[in-house]
Amino acid sequence: MKKITFLFAFLVASTVLVSCGNGNASTKINKDNLDTAKSRDAEIKKGTAFITLDKKEYDFGTVNEGDIVKTVFKVTNSGKTDLVITNATGSCGCTVPVWPKAPIKPGETGDVEVKFNTSGKPNRQMKTVTLTTNTESGREVLTLRGSVTPKATIQ
Repeated sequence: MKKITFLFAFLVASTVLVSCGNGNASTKINKDNLDTAKSRDAEIKKGTAFITLDKKEYDFGTVNEGDIVKTVFKVTNSGKTDLVITNATGSCGCTVPVWPKAPIKPGETGDVEVKFNTSGKPNRQMKTVTLTTNTESGREVLTLRGSVTPKATIQ
């Protein structure tokens, strides 16, 4: 048993010594990676993107069941670095967002279009769209509210 333990310790020590012995660490640095890191660090120093919305909530009033409600939320990048919206998710399948896939430059504006299908959704409604962004909070929530007049039922 002592021989096996000694042999195992010898193998571990040999592996460590052999892996550390070759070359100078500075020769292993990739210059392209260094340049990429410098530009990334400069971008990080600018701070996070900051989002400004023309509205966070849209009240669509009263509509008939089966209508499709459409609205546009204006998104402005008030920060000093590109605003990136990586995802937009509706609270249910009846709420469908379309968002800008390209980064929004500082000072520029993009549109988040939202459609809400009222079929099968009678009475008071509140639906949300969650934007996943590169802002400090990481997400923004947009809300649609209103009433849907139910279809007349046949008795």
